[in-house]
Amino acid sequence: MLFLFVSTITIAALPVRRVAICLLVSIAFAYYVVAIVAAARFFIYERRKQLGTFAPPISVLKPVRGVDFAFYENSKSFCLQNYPVYEILFCVNDLNDKAVPSIRRIIEEFPERSIRLLSNAPQLGSNRKVNNLALLVQEAKYDLLVQSDGDVRVGPNYLREMAASFERSETGVVSCLYRGVTQNNLWAQIEALGAATDFSAGVLVAGWNGEVTFALGASVATTKSWLDKIGGFEALASLLADDYEIGNRVAKAGGRVMISREVVETMYPAMTFREFWQHQLRWARTVRLCRPASYLGLLVTHGLFWAMLGAVAFGSATAASSVFAAYFLLRLTVAWTVGVWGMHDETTRKKWWLVPLRDALHFSVWVASFFSNRIVWSGAEFQLKANGDMVPVAVPAAKKGEQEEPAGVNAK
Repeated sequence: MLFLFVSTITIAALPVRRVAICLLVSIAFAYYVVAIVAAARFFIYERRKQLGTFAPPISVLKPVRGVDFAFYENSKSFCLQNYPVYEILFCVNDLNDKAVPSIRRIIEEFPERSIRLLSNAPQLGSNRKVNNLALLVQEAKYDLLVQSDGDVRVGPNYLREMAASFERSETGVVSCLYRGVTQNNLWAQIEALGAATDFSAGVLVAGWNGEVTFALGASVATTKSWLDKIGGFEALASLLADDYEIGNRVAKAGGRVMISREVVETMYPAMTFREFWQHQLRWARTVRLCRPASYLGLLVTHGLFWAMLGAVAFGSATAASSVFAAYFLLRLTVAWTVGVWGMHDETTRKKWWLVPLRDALHFSVWVASFFSNRIVWSGAEFQLKANGDMVPVAVPAAKKGEQEEPAGVNAK
């Protein structure tokens, strides 16, 4: 906390503008301290808990479109669960989907598992993933539902961990933090760093009291009865942030929304800078529309921006050095505490030195997110409405041939 010490002894001599900047820099750095403490509290407490014996039957819902790298390995991990009774239901848009051969291979290799493949879900809205989920819920045998995307890989105790919280009837939704498995690509690694060292830190701060008011898209568990209370997936069929809305609507309906100690893995394939930028903008604009006040408040969490502003405003080499030293110390401690120690994220362990670059890009995305409500998802363009609905943007005939959908793109 070198910067806070320096700012305290010099604040009386600073002009008002510098005092204001000093306070804002202090708030940004204080956020890092809170994130470190929140992560330590969460992981220490959760690691002390014993896994119970509560294990009701589960329907695992897998809406799939195309194949990410390692799709077969990801799907296989759901067949290797240390869990007594569960079924796995896959749903594709149509049976020509590239994921179908891998799914059929899984069905053949695990005849002891109850695995079904569905397709051609009724089009209830513009979010085809949610359309597929609505069909999967109709076909599911069991009340407890666990959904995840095709790019998610889990450990053998995943279902036990997800089910454990539902022993309490007031539990409505449980979701998981996620760490990245990346191909050897800079932009994939930066995305994974963001998920492990910034996004997850924010989730843990929001869940300081053990509960949150949203769910995380990599993996979401709920029940048919709680879904019925919020109108089912049918009510979410045109929303992009369906994962957020499930948690938020269940919380408003009186259910507990929790984060599991189980950390799942998501795949980050090689991508171009343009694909990276579009994905980041899609996520940012979605969050801005879902939580406008909170999103605006994220400005104070951009420590690199405030460190740079403070270094310029203070006009002293000593003060500037103190500001940047505090930023690097606190920010990298957050990255280590959440990403390496808490989530065992290999990308953070190996690529921690990219965190400042990631922070600079993230601030640019935050600024750019205010200039439009349009997003690109799976090769198609949508306009986001104030309520979170996404409306397809008509593509000129001359450009339709250019709109190829990349395989295996999932929303998170």
